[in-house]
Amino acid sequence: MKYVSVKEMQTIERQADASGLSYAQMMENAGKGLGEIVDNACRHYINKKVIGLIGSGNNGGDTLVALAYLAQRGWETTAYIVKARPPDDELVNRLTNEGGKIIHGNNDTEYQQLHHALDRNSVLLDGILGTGFRLPLKGDIAAILDFTNRYITHHGKEITVIAVDCPSGVDCDSGATAPQTLKADITVTMAAIKAGLLKTPAFQFAGDIQVVDIGLPENLPVWKQVKRVVPDIEYVKSVIPKRDLEAHKGTFGTALIIAGSQNYTGAALLAGKAAYISGAGLVTLAIPAVLHSSISGQFPEATWLLLPDDAGSIAEAGAAKLLENQQKVTAMLVGPGFGLQRATEKFFSNWLQGISQQNRKTPLVIDADGLKLLARNEGWAMMLPKLTILTPHPGEMAVLTGLTVDEIQSDRLNIAEKYAQEWGHIIVLKGAFTVVASPDGTSGIVPIATPALARAGSGDVLGGIICGLRAQGMEAFDAALTGAWIHGKAGLAAADAMGSTAAVLAGDILMGCVNVMADIEMN
Repeated sequence: MKYVSVKEMQTIERQADASGLSYAQMMENAGKGLGEIVDNACRHYINKKVIGLIGSGNNGGDTLVALAYLAQRGWETTAYIVKARPPDDELVNRLTNEGGKIIHGNNDTEYQQLHHALDRNSVLLDGILGTGFRLPLKGDIAAILDFTNRYITHHGKEITVIAVDCPSGVDCDSGATAPQTLKADITVTMAAIKAGLLKTPAFQFAGDIQVVDIGLPENLPVWKQVKRVVPDIEYVKSVIPKRDLEAHKGTFGTALIIAGSQNYTGAALLAGKAAYISGAGLVTLAIPAVLHSSISGQFPEATWLLLPDDAGSIAEAGAAKLLENQQKVTAMLVGPGFGLQRATEKFFSNWLQGISQQNRKTPLVIDADGLKLLARNEGWAMMLPKLTILTPHPGEMAVLTGLTVDEIQSDRLNIAEKYAQEWGHIIVLKGAFTVVASPDGTSGIVPIATPALARAGSGDVLGGIICGLRAQGMEAFDAALTGAWIHGKAGLAAADAMGSTAAVLAGDILMGCVNVMADIEMN
């Protein structure tokens, strides 16, 4: 799924119209797709009655097309015209001919007809305002949305709200919302996900976001130029390695996890288990030797590379041993639970120099303290293998860039894209709506925001997932974006299983990963 600004979408539609795909045909395609989603999502409803709140623009037109489509499939349909449509509107006439009821809001001054219609209907299509809306919301539209909101809140009647392109009252660039905005169960957005839908507070009003094809030609120049994408399960299934029946452990690669210190023993375990769960055939943990007896019994599936230690952390001499033993691995994760002791800093710098001098090309993921240690090495970007995956949270990104956390958080997507191109590596900027950026200008925005992931050890799980996918031969960008998507979905699954986002631990996210991987394989 592509991700666009309002201006980009308007440009795409203009170019499509100029190339022969008329606005009217785009509306037909959008409305039919909307109707199909409604019919499918609500196929088990006994009360197949739907009301559309109809604005004067394209969203109102999309909604009228959808209502006519639903009427043909046995739904009882009502259009509540919030803002006047053109006289002798062909779409209104078509709905009437299909048996749909029309209510004109300008004749319903006390909203009695709207109240009665809401009583009767089980589905509400919000087609009042589109992507061009800008705050504030005023007048009749604000009043009708406020009335509808109060009805849904206070009458205790279950009604499924489906927003058309975006919930009315949402700014589709900034993500700001009007107080009267209806909270949707599903938002059916046209052609591409609009940027504001993956920002707060709009995301909290959008519900499940689904995209409808409006018939844009794939070779449309401005459409082809969109390099920002939003992953979904179809994307993940298309890139994740297939599990051949005749496979053996070597088929799925070897992930080497270099992690841990006496103060952070769990990091290596979490990352290693995540690498296995994501499908790696063999996982080796390279840890300070002093930790082996305390954690080896918790992870019988792993093999071990024991590194010399200094006061519980990896010692400087560990660099040589690691360089000697990493030749046969297919991906490496470096950094979880390292700590920042002087001995480990020297180890990291020597190892970094070693892989640079030996021109090692093993796919690499760097996370956590590894990123902070990386920043202490001048010219580090040129020393790493091509397309190394860096997985900073905003604080670590601040260390790498010299920017403040506030500067990064205020412009996450552009910041990640800028430094991915400047450094020549893949950046996974963690947080709500994790951003994955590639040096070639392609970027992905994970459509997930949950406090379930705001927990110590969560990043170790993510690093392990990405390393495990990379070990299986996935391309760097696909591994990073797929890993971030799996991690986000696992957080949601863990919160659902625990019944609370606050109660989720990193180990629960691991179990969530198991469920997500099962869904991918079964679907």
